[in-house]
Amino acid sequence: MVEASPPASWSNFNVLAPFSCRPKLLATYDGLCHAFGADEQTCAFLCLYKPPVFRSGCSQACKTNYGIELVRNYDFPSQLCDRLLLHTNRNGTRVIAMTDCLWGVIDGMNEHGLAVSLAYGGRQAHGDGFAITIVLRYILEFCRSTDEAVAVLTHVPIHMPYNVTVVDSQGDNKTVVICPGEQAQVNSLAFATNHQDGSAIENIDAIADSYTRAQYLSTRIADPREAKNSLVNLFLQPPLLRKSSDWQGWGTLYTARYQSLLGVVELHWGDGQILRQSFDHFVESDISVSSPAYL
Repeated sequence: MVEASPPASWSNFNVLAPFSCRPKLLATYDGLCHAFGADEQTCAFLCLYKPPVFRSGCSQACKTNYGIELVRNYDFPSQLCDRLLLHTNRNGTRVIAMTDCLWGVIDGMNEHGLAVSLAYGGRQAHGDGFAITIVLRYILEFCRSTDEAVAVLTHVPIHMPYNVTVVDSQGDNKTVVICPGEQAQVNSLAFATNHQDGSAIENIDAIADSYTRAQYLSTRIADPREAKNSLVNLFLQPPLLRKSSDWQGWGTLYTARYQSLLGVVELHWGDGQILRQSFDHFVESDISVSSPAYL
């Protein structure tokens, strides 16, 4: 067995603890490497530094009136999804999140009510940096507020373009627009899809309607008649809900709802099936989903 050895760039994860001599995630990383055998290939995979380029076509939005929630549709080929909602307490903070590559996060929330979600930024760009999923894992393990999350997202190098939406238990929300080689942009938009303003969208059918989905969210969120409704209602219908048969294998795999003040996570599917978990009551189980909305 070899010793787990992440790249020197892991020092970038010290942005919130500049006097620390070890990146905060290193102990967790070491433990996972040894649990899975600690061979060189496994350690490189778990490090999630400069991973292969991949894309997803997602929509996300948050609301902070009549409760606080972050809702997102994860649109991706089903055979490539981890399909795991994971509850952990590795670093003194409980986290519930949908995973990627065993411990990365594509959307999730911690016990402090901080919720995060990613959407691919739609641009043909990549560079030196981490997978966004390990950065979101770091945020949920060590941050409590939107300001702290934004500090991480604007300082840690990320290898692909992403739009990350964050909301905390105080109702402070931000969307951070990230592209390798450019300064991250922070805005107060409560939603994001798969484009970054002023840039061309990559020629992928699954994200070609990104502006349409963004306009739909912008209009519906601004409608006062929607104020008391959960955003889930919007995400379970077109154009946000997409059938894989219409998008060459890319479809909405689930709709996630994170309720910051309640510590509750819900996964919704188009046939009405709902999985509800919380920090106070998390039950391990396997479920099967077979919904005509995704065929």
